[in-house]
Amino acid sequence: MEVILLQKVENLGNLGDKVKVKPGYGRNYLIPQGKAKAATAANIAEFEQRRVELEKLAGDQIASAQRRKAQLEGKTITINAKAGQEGKLFGSVGTADIAEALTSDGVKVERKEVRMPQGPIRVAGEHKVDIHLHTDVNVEISIIVVAEE
Repeated sequence: MEVILLQKVENLGNLGDKVKVKPGYGRNYLIPQGKAKAATAANIAEFEQRRVELEKLAGDQIASAQRRKAQLEGKTITINAKAGQEGKLFGSVGTADIAEALTSDGVKVERKEVRMPQGPIRVAGEHKVDIHLHTDVNVEISIIVVAEE
């Protein structure tokens, strides 16, 4: 299935690219999310008319992500969690906890933007976490997990 991208899609292409994807991915994800349209002659002509508008929208999204990155850069968040004698947590600190701590600190971050490739934090101490604000904008923050008994 060929689609024309209406915005930049990670690991697929940029705005305006005509790409070939599996039918299920295009039909069930890209088209309903508004990220692409089927590459028919009518849709391509419509895209060319809206190209300036879509490029401006994409520029605004990147600018917004850059502003949020500036707010988050160098930020350190402290999270208290119950732990045993050796500093091992009784639960874990996950993406929802980090997003909630950042939002309460004044920077709105959604749970899906927090990237933790090693999984949830299970020991007290300082940890680095990536925040994925846009396909081109990532920022690394420090999380300090303080053990409380």
